[in-house]
Amino acid sequence: MQPNTSATWQGRIPCFEKLLVISAVLRVVLILYSEWHDAHSIVKYTDIDYRVFSDAARFILYPKLQGNTAKGPLAPLFFTVGDPYARETYRYTPLLAILLLPNEWLHPSFGKYLFAACDLINGALIYQILMLHILPHTKSLAPDVSAENSKRFMRAYATLLAATHLLNPLVFTISTRGSSEAILCTFVLLTLFYALERRHNAAAVMLGLSAHWKIYPIIYGVSCVSVITLQHVDGEGWDFAYLRRLVGRQALCFALLSGGTFIILGAVCYAMWGYPFLYEAYLYHTDRRDHRHNFSPYFYLIYLTYSSSGSTSADLPIWRQLLRSPFTSLIPQLTLSLGTGLILGRLSADLPFVWFVQTFTFVLFNRVCTSQYFIWYTLFIPLLVPRITISWKKWVMCGVVWMGTQALWLAEAYKLEFLGDDVFFGLWVRSLIYVAGHAWVLGVIMSGYTPFVSCNQHTQAPE
Repeated sequence: MQPNTSATWQGRIPCFEKLLVISAVLRVVLILYSEWHDAHSIVKYTDIDYRVFSDAARFILYPKLQGNTAKGPLAPLFFTVGDPYARETYRYTPLLAILLLPNEWLHPSFGKYLFAACDLINGALIYQILMLHILPHTKSLAPDVSAENSKRFMRAYATLLAATHLLNPLVFTISTRGSSEAILCTFVLLTLFYALERRHNAAAVMLGLSAHWKIYPIIYGVSCVSVITLQHVDGEGWDFAYLRRLVGRQALCFALLSGGTFIILGAVCYAMWGYPFLYEAYLYHTDRRDHRHNFSPYFYLIYLTYSSSGSTSADLPIWRQLLRSPFTSLIPQLTLSLGTGLILGRLSADLPFVWFVQTFTFVLFNRVCTSQYFIWYTLFIPLLVPRITISWKKWVMCGVVWMGTQALWLAEAYKLEFLGDDVFFGLWVRSLIYVAGHAWVLGVIMSGYTPFVSCNQHTQAPE
């Protein structure tokens, strides 16, 4: 896409501030509609998770409700506070319930407006990252044009790419239905922004906060450490200097600061809410056995080996214990997500691509996968587009395969969920097709990505 041939489309794109206003109005309208819809329909627009969040906030605010006082060792020493984990299926950090306290004293939809506001912040962060760290170093976008025209082109292009997130139906639907994923995306993008700015201490703190909020962002620590290491060694190989720096002072400082943030936040929450926090937020997921259907093909193996007769795992054969164990699925998942972070992490300018690959593989091979998980990696796509050189036909094919495999799975899942048909095996086959299709999409994107070094004729760009 060249600036000298794109004056027409540039003129049709509103400025970024107008895009934010349009995005905000869209979300406000949907939230107002959700209130009307929920009041007049049996099938609710609001996600069931939002009710869980709201109930957890109510339990914190009213500790006398059903005797749900916090069970932490230090809770009685300061003040009486409620226990959000008295709400069944609340398996998140208590900080989320605290953020949603205004649901009780201000308005029941406060949380939705908060999530929508995070959507807008995420769009602004994507725009800033594009303007400061992606587009200025993508020389093929603006050859032989004046600085003024190049700047105008970059603003229009960054606005267009940010719009693919802000106006993405998956994004604004999930946030206005009451899913909290937008908050986590804000923390992750802030971590990425600080890492690109080489403000490693701030990035480490944000990474610790992100991992506290939901554990999966911890995988980004590997690529951050790899980037920090390679900034202080010559070359890009796996030589002795690289390995020595991998456990050097800068890398160790980053690991200690991010890990310390995670531990401090966890310790504070444990002091107030005790073992229920520790179990529901973290330990539950280490022993989670979801035999109900989801995109992951693991569900069928667990379904076949699931014991409903009350027998323990020790009573089962070894092979059934292995199939049921959540740790079995971690082997391919962590090998790919951590391995790609270590191998691909070379320059900080490539971190958006590296994090995309890490997150994609983490989600694809997770033992539980629902539609909202896809936001974890689609968040980075606007940051990759300027450096991906594949034809528009391949882009279309990727979109068709990505959405088509999901639609194929959903059509079969409908028969199981709503019609009660015994289609477990057919659903499992479609889960395998989903994995194969999404893996192909990832391969196409990876093959079409132009690394930062290649974009700049092997010269280090200023950051």
